[in-house]
Amino acid sequence: MSGYGRVATMGGTSLATDRGQADPRPPVLFLMGPTASGKTALAVALAQSLPFEIVSVDSALVYRGMDIGTAKPDANTLRLAPHRLVDILDPAEAYSAGRFRTDALAEIAAIQAAGRFPLLVGGTMLYFRALERGLAELPVADPAIRARLAEELAERGGAALHGRLAQCDPAAAARIHLHDSQRIQRALEVYELTGRPLTELCARPCDEMLPFRVVKLILAPMERRVLHDRIRTRFQLMLEQGFIAEVECLRARGDLDLAKPSMRAVGYRQVWEYLDGLLDRVEMIERAVVVTRQFAKRQLTWLRADTAAAWLDSGQSRLLEQVVVELRTRGFFPKDTRCLC
Repeated sequence: MSGYGRVATMGGTSLATDRGQADPRPPVLFLMGPTASGKTALAVALAQSLPFEIVSVDSALVYRGMDIGTAKPDANTLRLAPHRLVDILDPAEAYSAGRFRTDALAEIAAIQAAGRFPLLVGGTMLYFRALERGLAELPVADPAIRARLAEELAERGGAALHGRLAQCDPAAAARIHLHDSQRIQRALEVYELTGRPLTELCARPCDEMLPFRVVKLILAPMERRVLHDRIRTRFQLMLEQGFIAEVECLRARGDLDLAKPSMRAVGYRQVWEYLDGLLDRVEMIERAVVVTRQFAKRQLTWLRADTAAAWLDSGQSRLLEQVVVELRTRGFFPKDTRCLC
């Protein structure tokens, strides 16, 4: 897998617990991958073939009115395969990993109570980790430190703060975008308060035993070039579908700006700046494509560290059938579960 590092095959031991160590907990499937890798299409196919119900793991899909730029499944797809945790918030509201964990655990319990299998699909890796490992106990905000960091941001710019973060917490700097000033400041604040990187604190294992076992799949194309081409093609399609008009509607509300968490979704800032006259159309497209590729790179960096997951080539033929066979092999389903694929 060019540029992606380790490749796990479907026949490896990473999909579930060791064959000799049966885990009695009911299974939950995590379907992860970089943006534009085809996760939604595979999830919908699984939901139409087997008793899966989909739970979205995406920090942008929670927002109503943000449909085109987030590549949200269209109304017909959502009728065929409903997605939980989609369109649950107004873009003016904030959402967090902690709230996602609470919401996702409730949705998983409801799906299992109905005798079906939860399928969690998306690309917000922090949410997956929060669900599986729990959340670290981090220090409360310090108003004095926050005020000083905000002043430094205003005087020196986001690049300076991001550079400082790279020195004390390189892993956090690698996954936090240069323009995500809120998360950069929080990571620096935690370091100043504890003397330890946020990454280290968040990596501490959680003592809580989940009431389910996790089976993980990562979907990505074999070649980075393929993913890059998909990203460009998809953004062009978004523009054709009316992405600019979507952002115009959001701007016209009057209660949103680029500091809102919802507007930090990939692509929205670039279109917003185009509408503000800061970018011409060509610049807007190129920046959006580059930012999306950088986002995909950060997702892949995160995913490569997950040694419990199996990697799937999104370009292989009969992908659905291969996934189903492997899940059966791993004892994910009872033997009498019928597949419609």
